[in-house]
Amino acid sequence: MAYSQYVLVCAGTACESCRSAEIVRRLQAGVRARGLEGSVQVVRTGCFGFCAQGPVVKVLPGDHFYAQVKPEDAEEIVEEHLAKGRPVQRLLYRAPGRAAGAAAELPFYQKQFRIVLRNCGVIDPENIREYIAREGYAGLERALFEMTPDDVIEELRKSGLRGRGGAGYPTWKKWVFSKEAPANPKYIICNADEGDPGAYMDRSTLEGDPHSILEAMAIAGRTVGAQQGYIYIRAEYPLAIRRLEIAIRQAREAGLLGRDILGSGFDFDVELRLGAGAFVCGEETALIASIEGRRGMPVPRPPYPAVRGLWGKPTVINNVETLANIPVILLKGGDWFGSIGTPTSKGTKVFALTGKVNNSGLIEVPMGTTLREIIFDIGGGIKGGRRFKAAQTGGPSGGVIPEAYLDTPIDYESLAELGSIMGSGGLIVMDEDDCIVDVNKFYLEFTVDESCGKCAPCRIGGRTMYNLLTKITEGRGSVADIEQLHAVAHAMQKASLCGLGQTAPNPVLSSLRHFGEEYRIHIKDRRCPSGRCKALVTYSILPDKCIGCTLCARRCPVNCISGERRKAHVIDATRCIKCGECYEACKFGAVLRA
Repeated sequence: MAYSQYVLVCAGTACESCRSAEIVRRLQAGVRARGLEGSVQVVRTGCFGFCAQGPVVKVLPGDHFYAQVKPEDAEEIVEEHLAKGRPVQRLLYRAPGRAAGAAAELPFYQKQFRIVLRNCGVIDPENIREYIAREGYAGLERALFEMTPDDVIEELRKSGLRGRGGAGYPTWKKWVFSKEAPANPKYIICNADEGDPGAYMDRSTLEGDPHSILEAMAIAGRTVGAQQGYIYIRAEYPLAIRRLEIAIRQAREAGLLGRDILGSGFDFDVELRLGAGAFVCGEETALIASIEGRRGMPVPRPPYPAVRGLWGKPTVINNVETLANIPVILLKGGDWFGSIGTPTSKGTKVFALTGKVNNSGLIEVPMGTTLREIIFDIGGGIKGGRRFKAAQTGGPSGGVIPEAYLDTPIDYESLAELGSIMGSGGLIVMDEDDCIVDVNKFYLEFTVDESCGKCAPCRIGGRTMYNLLTKITEGRGSVADIEQLHAVAHAMQKASLCGLGQTAPNPVLSSLRHFGEEYRIHIKDRRCPSGRCKALVTYSILPDKCIGCTLCARRCPVNCISGERRKAHVIDATRCIKCGECYEACKFGAVLRA
């Protein structure tokens, strides 16, 4: 049935938590009540990306972009926009200093280029027909009937696609190793164990476009000679799991998974394996151990999984983002994909843009886009007009990048030169109120908790570095601690068994390189410039600025602020818990944080 209007409603995890399912129900009820079923279709889609403005509703034609929609707004959208053709002005998103416009014209989207996220926010992820209508499974059809396995490998080689899960290893090489390995059977694994703090790229892709991953896995199976695939996904992703289960069932019913796919004689099927949320299981050998029913702990490499992996057999392991590129490459060609990005980093990269940025969300940009473009053009700058301090890329395995390098193009080599990594795509923005030492203590605490404990460099080294950072943030640090941080970090990098331990020191090493003075202030001056390390912060009230409004006293959770109305107040330092509520509450700059 052809409709004259389409209402697309974000049904990703973030928007669902803000009652987008109820928005859908109310829109559908309104459409029925107005007798518009024959002309209006309400569609639940995946993530639009602009998470800061969710729940998002988009109406076509016109590309009208409604932001922060509430269930009670649904009736007005139906009555005014769908029935009378008058967009609801109060709900339309307006970028600062701009009039409301089409979604494609919003600054958040203008510099994006969507390949991985091509269907997210466009199709109903629970309807295979909508995926097929957008050339879904056409890449698999080409791989089955028009291309040999060597042809597929050649297109991947020309594309320059590198693994999007961390190290950036060429995808075609990994496939060749498994293809040429003599042992059988062979396996394909999708690594959906996304564990970086603040990262949700893979989850959103699976929620919004699950069939793209199934198609890519079938293409990989055809290319290397595998008949079985597994998607290893953490159990904390219930919506992604449910949509994958639906997609697998639909693909089987359509003859796109299972025996004799499309009458080609090729058999391939996919099963889900749920992980318990261990960060270390993102490492390939630990992931394999978990699928096999063993404790998720890494083993030395080589041999690499591509040659000897799951149950000792050749196994291709790619993460969600890597696989999502494969169908497009087969349809548009390796040369087309290779024309995007930089000479050494081809294609696009998906980032979860979070932290102290106005427009947080899921973005996809060509490789080579600068940090400045991402943070200030797409991200809309720093919240509250604060000053940018640093960006953390690569999560607990990455590094911090200071303001001086905002014009650095995002690619594998440029980030490595700055002491960071691409990682899976987390990008956390920090402002002047963030303490670099405290942030790194948080990351070390995370990696210490997530270490499997198998090897001493990671188990002992990580804890040692965390203890040293704790000393520094509590005002007990010494210059010798800096030397020890360097020594332990380098030992971990050289001797740890897997990538978790090898990269855990990256945030500390990069911050010592770019923010060494902040460490010195913590150690020598016993002061935290950002006011985040409570042991190094004191709060007092400047009597010449205090007007006695009592707001700080009312906000203090321990009642340690005293004074009469319209007279200067005083903080009792012996009772102060250094929560900062008084500092945030004061509108006159009377509270001093030092």
